[in-house]
Amino acid sequence: MSRLSGGWDRAGEEVQLLLDLCLQCLTKNLSRYAADIKSLPPNIKDKLITLMSRQGQITDSNISEVLHPAVESLDLRDCDISDNALLQLYNCKQLKKINLNSCKENRLGITSEGVIALALSCPYLCEASFKRCCDITDSGVLALALNCQFLQIVNLGSCSGIMDASLQALGENCKFLHSVDFSSTRVTDDGVVALVSGTCSKNLKEIHMERCVNLTDVAVEAVLTCCPKIHIFLFHGCPLVTGRSNHAGSKKSNYFLTASSCSLEKHTILCK
Repeated sequence: MSRLSGGWDRAGEEVQLLLDLCLQCLTKNLSRYAADIKSLPPNIKDKLITLMSRQGQITDSNISEVLHPAVESLDLRDCDISDNALLQLYNCKQLKKINLNSCKENRLGITSEGVIALALSCPYLCEASFKRCCDITDSGVLALALNCQFLQIVNLGSCSGIMDASLQALGENCKFLHSVDFSSTRVTDDGVVALVSGTCSKNLKEIHMERCVNLTDVAVEAVLTCCPKIHIFLFHGCPLVTGRSNHAGSKKSNYFLTASSCSLEKHTILCK
């Protein structure tokens, strides 16, 4: 029996290897086989989406071929897409995670129009990352907050069009939100207070608001006061934050860290 089982295991590995080779061949000849991709079964498309995403091959023109109604995750960090791609997600009702972060340069072409379409198409979205998508404004985040109430993780870092209204909308509508990044934006104390005073206050564990030039001690102290589960809190590079917040942070946690000390303990609270 063990020999038979071992034989099946080896056969399964060989089949998987053959499938991987076929998919790699397909991605190298996309233009030749484009018409055949649409008819592939969902489990094969998921593997193809992962492979094409890693290689930056998903575009506005081919994303509709690889999408299917049961797709749950899209990592498009390395792909050159625009609102046109997001408009094609209308059948992806089960999508739970989308990553549109840009690791280096600002991403142009993703605007609130595309985010609104995403929000209306994908009500079960739990994680949405838009780092450096600088054309997104409050209207896009408002649509997400109103239509995707299961949101848990939102990354708006370096989205220069984001203002207080975005944080207020998330605070009022997204009670499951536990991680939010709005670093390098123009939000003010009012926005942070609205966020941490909202329905998500008891669930927030991670807040990134470093390099926000309009934030003061008021924002820092609001987070420390209203968020009992806060675990990671970054606010270094905020020029209006003073030593008063440093003292408040040290009272909040036995693991108060400065920006020059980045080891993660029970709580990570990074200051100026």
